[in-house]
Amino acid sequence: MRVAPQSHPAALAAGLCAALACTALAAAPQAARSPGTAAGAQEAPYAMEDFTRVRKYDAHVHYNVADPAFLDIAREDGFELMTINVDYPDFPPLAKQREVALAEHGADPARVHWAATFSMHGFGQPDWARQVETSLREDVGRGATAVKIWKNVGMVEKDAQGRLIMLDNPALAPVAEYVRGLDVALIGHQGEPHNCWLPLSQMTTENDREYFGHHPQYHMYLHPDQPSYDEQMAARDRFVAAHPKLRFVGAHMASLEYDVDRLAAFLDRFPNASVDLAARMGQVQYQSLRDYDKVRNFFIRYQDRLLYGTDLTYEPGGDPAEFKRSADSVWRSDWQYLATADTQHVDTVKADVPGLALPRSVIDKIYYTNAVREFTAPKR
Repeated sequence: MRVAPQSHPAALAAGLCAALACTALAAAPQAARSPGTAAGAQEAPYAMEDFTRVRKYDAHVHYNVADPAFLDIAREDGFELMTINVDYPDFPPLAKQREVALAEHGADPARVHWAATFSMHGFGQPDWARQVETSLREDVGRGATAVKIWKNVGMVEKDAQGRLIMLDNPALAPVAEYVRGLDVALIGHQGEPHNCWLPLSQMTTENDREYFGHHPQYHMYLHPDQPSYDEQMAARDRFVAAHPKLRFVGAHMASLEYDVDRLAAFLDRFPNASVDLAARMGQVQYQSLRDYDKVRNFFIRYQDRLLYGTDLTYEPGGDPAEFKRSADSVWRSDWQYLATADTQHVDTVKADVPGLALPRSVIDKIYYTNAVREFTAPKR
């Protein structure tokens, strides 16, 4: 079992991107998809006692073991789940992840949803894209409402000439358009937290400092020969720009978690994009400690583009009772920060962090409505 509320799986190697101009929220153009305004900002916020009563959706989890514990705690706490299959070597094989997703979706299809994925094995071969399309068509037919593409694209996988395969590689374009044609969302995780490219002393959260301190092979600051953070982001942006009708969900705040101004610029530039908050709450809290109003206003302005998520991972060999306690703790802590005005101590930023007390209508969108919109099953 692994619970990853504010961390990330082992970063593999290298990153890409060219910076977007950081635009102040006050000057940002009107966001797409009916962006939030100050209207509703005076609504009384939810309280902790509302937590189990409000319908919620964790848009980014990994349900990797066929055991009812995750589903049980989701029912108790009022959550639907989007379990995401991912081509990550520390997870069970893709076939096993798919088997578990199908089993848990079958156990409660109204509460457990799933995202398919595909292997990069054979990339560049004449029949690779056809095999991927066949697999994805079958998965969507069996209930998948999204497709995940992971950071191994851009950080690990190489072509026949030994070059990193970036997300904007032309050979990936047909797959992206096929996903669009299936009428499901593409969840993209490209790059890593911005902290990954900083020295340990400059990292903003303790979880990143601890992780990269113990895994120097994945600490991109120590590997300047690899693509930079900005190169990673630029490749992702070129991809999103090339597929304007594709529903794109940027996992982990589109790896722009360190700066809500830059994330606002991304959302303004790409009306087909939204982002989930999975495993990046600490970076948001770091910013709200320094400029509370700016962060709160960001959530209100982009209330239609943000999906609550955690990256909670239930793995084989885990203790079910302990996992349920941990998941409940993560969900309640995030609710306290986003939905209430209560202050809590947050270890990852070594500080007492006041809650954002977002309006109820904003919380309802971030915690439920937006995920339902992005992950609606395609019409048959």
